[in-house]
Amino acid sequence: MLQTPDIQPRRRLPQWLKVKLPGGERYNRIKQRARQANLHTICEEARCPNIGECWDGGTATFMLMGDTCTRGCRFCSVKTLRNPGALDAAEPVNVAETIRQMDLDYVVLTSVNRDDLPDQGAGHIAEAIRRTIMANPSLLLEVLIPDFGGDTECIQTVIDAEPAVLAHNVETIERLTPSVRDPRAGYGQSLSVLASFKARAPHIKSKSSLMLGLGETESEVLEAMGHLRAVDVDFLTLGQYLRPDKKKLAVVEFIEPARFKALEQAGLDMGFRYVAAGPLVRSSYRAAEFYISQSIREDGGSQP
Repeated sequence: MLQTPDIQPRRRLPQWLKVKLPGGERYNRIKQRARQANLHTICEEARCPNIGECWDGGTATFMLMGDTCTRGCRFCSVKTLRNPGALDAAEPVNVAETIRQMDLDYVVLTSVNRDDLPDQGAGHIAEAIRRTIMANPSLLLEVLIPDFGGDTECIQTVIDAEPAVLAHNVETIERLTPSVRDPRAGYGQSLSVLASFKARAPHIKSKSSLMLGLGETESEVLEAMGHLRAVDVDFLTLGQYLRPDKKKLAVVEFIEPARFKALEQAGLDMGFRYVAAGPLVRSSYRAAEFYISQSIREDGGSQP
C-alpha cells in the first residue's frame, strides 16, 4: 500500500511523493520501545513520509520536552499551548537508555519550543545530550535546537554538552518567514543562531534546512542558501513542504526532482560539505545522516 503524506483535498500527489507504508521488525521495535518509555519522535509527530526508511536503517529522531510547543508555526503539526506544563525530569535518562536498547547508529534529538521556561529548556536538552553520549559512546548525535529567542547563554549551554552536529532550521526563505513561522521566529534571528555555532564551537559541524513549495522563487532559494553559507553552515537539506492537515498552509507547488538535483549541485558549488535535496528529503533524513556520519568519522572519530 501507499501512503499520501499530503492530505490537501482535490490535488493529486505526484508519483514521486508516494511512499510505502512503514513496517518491519526494526521499525516496530523502535515504535514499541518509544511507547514504553513515554517518548515522542518527531518522525511521528510531523508525519514524516520517510519514517520507515529511517527507522529500518538505524536512525531516529526523538523530540524532547514533550509533544506540545509554545509556538504556532503554520507549517507544523505539533500541538501548541502557551504553557504546556512541567518538564519530565526523567526524560534525559529515558531517552539515553532507549537509544542504547534500540542499537541505533545515528540519532537526532530535537525539541519543541518552551518560551515559558526561564532557560527555554536549554538545560534539559543539554542533560539529554550528555546522558545519551555517556550511554552510547559510539553513537553519532545530532541536536536540532530551537532559536531560544536568540539567547546566547542558552545556545552556549547546548554547545557545552558537545553533540557531533548542531542544527537549526531557517525553514523557508526570508520573504515568506512571517507567513510561515511563528512571529517569534525571525529569519535573521535564525541566521544569528547558526552564526553562534561556529563562533563558539568551530569544531562542531552545523546544519540547516529549507522547505520548498511554499511560493518561493528559485533566486530566493539560492539567496537563502548563500546566507547559510555566509554563516559557515556545513550541511544543508532541501525538501518538499507537505501539508500535514487542513488547518496548515497549502502547498503552492510540487517541485520536480530535477529541480532539487540542480539546487543540490548549486549548494555544493557554494561550498556546503554536503547537500541532500529531493522531494522526500527532511531535516532528519537517513541518506544525509549516513554521509554526515562518514564525514565526521573521517575527520577524527565520533563525538567531538
